[in-house]
Amino acid sequence: MQTKIVGTVLPVLEVELAAGESVIGAPEQLSWIAGGVALHTSGSAGGSGGLFGMVSRAVSGGGIVMTEMRAENGPGSLGFAAHLPGEIVELDVGRSAYIVHRHGFLCGSPGIQLSGALQQNLGAGLFGGEGFVLQKIAGEGKAFVELGGEIVKYDLAAGQSIHVHPGHVGLFDEGVGFEMTTMRGIRSTFFATGDLFMAKLTGPGRVWLQTMTVPGLAHAISHYLPKQG
Repeated sequence: MQTKIVGTVLPVLEVELAAGESVIGAPEQLSWIAGGVALHTSGSAGGSGGLFGMVSRAVSGGGIVMTEMRAENGPGSLGFAAHLPGEIVELDVGRSAYIVHRHGFLCGSPGIQLSGALQQNLGAGLFGGEGFVLQKIAGEGKAFVELGGEIVKYDLAAGQSIHVHPGHVGLFDEGVGFEMTTMRGIRSTFFATGDLFMAKLTGPGRVWLQTMTVPGLAHAISHYLPKQG
C-alpha cells in the first residue's frame, strides 16, 4: 500500500493498492475510487473485537459499519478528502494506541482496530446535541486521521497538564490522562448553564490540538445564513 497526502488547506489522502492489498475505513469517508477495487462492508470495526467492537462503536456515535476496500481485480486507487480545512495526520500504530475525536478516523491498514473510548453529554449546544465522543485507534499498522484547522502539538512531561476546550481536542497518545473539568460562572451561546467544560490532559505523552471545530465554524457563519420563517 502506497499513500500520499496531497494539498494544504483541504488535503486529500490518496491510497494506491497493489493486487490483493486492502484498506479499511468508514464508507462515508471515501471520496473516489478507481481500478480493480471492490468494497465489502463489515461490522467488526476493522477487527476490533467482533460484537464488542460493534457495540462500542455504536455507543460512541461512530456507527457499526466499516468497509474493507480490497484490490481484487488488479491494482486500484482511492481518495479520502478532508471535510473541513485542516490537516491529515499519518500515525504508526503498534506499541501504543491513540485517542481521536469522533470524526477524525479516515482509514487504516487491515490491522487497525477502532473502538469507542469516551462518550459524555456536555449540553445540547456544544456539539449539536450529539455529546462529546472520543474513539480509540489500536492494533498494528498505519492509520490516518483528519484534524480541523491548524494543528498545535504539545509533548507533556509526566504530571504536566493542559486544560483544553473539548472541541479543540483532536488527538492524543493513549497514555495521556484525560478528565473533564468545569469552570463556574461563565455564560455563552454554548453554555447556558453557566458552566464551562474543559478537558484536562495530563502527561506523559503527546497531544494534537485542532484550531477549527465544527460547532465554532457553524456559529461563525450562522449570522450570514438565511433565517427560516
